[in-house]
Amino acid sequence: MIKLGVLVSGNGSNLQAIIDAIEAGKLDAQIVTVISNKADAYGLERARDAGIRAVHIDPTIPGTDPAVPSFTYNSAIRDELLSQGAEYVVMAGYMKLLGSEVLEAYPMKVLNLHPALLPSFPGAHGIEDALEHGAKVTGITVHFADEDFDRGPIIAQRAVEVLEGDTPETLAERIHAAEHELYPLTLQWIADDRVTVEGRRVRIQDQ
Repeated sequence: MIKLGVLVSGNGSNLQAIIDAIEAGKLDAQIVTVISNKADAYGLERARDAGIRAVHIDPTIPGTDPAVPSFTYNSAIRDELLSQGAEYVVMAGYMKLLGSEVLEAYPMKVLNLHPALLPSFPGAHGIEDALEHGAKVTGITVHFADEDFDRGPIIAQRAVEVLEGDTPETLAERIHAAEHELYPLTLQWIADDRVTVEGRRVRIQDQ
């Protein structure tokens, strides 16, 4: 079993997919904490409903503890993850850049999900960019996060066809459906110790 810390900023549908996979016995993992930069993120409510620790860390307010004058938002995230025993960090709709404090504490153990087939259409608007460029096929990418935004080693990808008449909303619906299947599956590969990283290449044993 692997212990996960999950970062969310909004609805948390991918968090819910992970919770559901764990409850269904399809993912051998435990979510030890869910952290959000937004106090009203529905992902925090999803965590509470499942009996999971849910924590809001405000990125705009500095620490008030005089014993910790160098408080930063990202160091607070790191400390929460470490204190709860998280072994891997899962970004699930987390809409902020993750700082070096967390990345250095969890080298090649921070996962991100991107709504496009990287290296195509990186950034915050992958779905809209695919439509704007007239792509016929887009998809999703699960990758390890590092200091280069949307450029970490790719673990898994799944293609999603772009249909005539698609809008950002209709395409997003199919993108999210694919995400909800692939993200828990990728985490199970990690739980099964099937994932190794060699430079920029990620190898999945028995695949």
